[in-house]
Amino acid sequence: MDQNQKLRAGAPMPKISVARAGGGEIRIGDPAGWQMVVVYRGKHCPICRNYLNGLEGLFDKFREMGTEVVAVSADSQDKAESQVAAEGWRFPVGYGLTPEQMRSLGLYISEPRSPQETDRPFPEPGLFVVTPEGRLQVIDISNAPFARPDLEGVLGGLKYIQGSQYPIRGTA
Repeated sequence: MDQNQKLRAGAPMPKISVARAGGGEIRIGDPAGWQMVVVYRGKHCPICRNYLNGLEGLFDKFREMGTEVVAVSADSQDKAESQVAAEGWRFPVGYGLTPEQMRSLGLYISEPRSPQETDRPFPEPGLFVVTPEGRLQVIDISNAPFARPDLEGVLGGLKYIQGSQYPIRGTA
């Protein structure tokens, strides 16, 4: 049985790179400041689209507090770029996340139910907040698209963490 390794709060975020829709790359786990990484299932998921549209609505607030926001999936370049164009997302969107990278992040991985859904294994949702030192402050991993953290709550929590030097929890 192929199992993912559980990430530990306070441990270094695994360093991975993925291609960026529109060109370039996204580097995860090597932030210039605070970084929030949202892993989504892909273009085939309407719940993901709604979640990322909500993220777009809060994008300026995250940016104002110095938090880099990125979203990544296993989608192809064509799917990622067409979705970014259609939705008008301003945050960087990465594509081509591999099963090995998904496992390094401790994500659940699903196989497509049909070729119409998608053409490759894809990650179930995850959200990670990474400190400027590259450590995992927040880890939220789900095996279902409808169980994700409320982004307003994450925003408020991150403001509190940054303003009060709140420690990384769950390290015992």
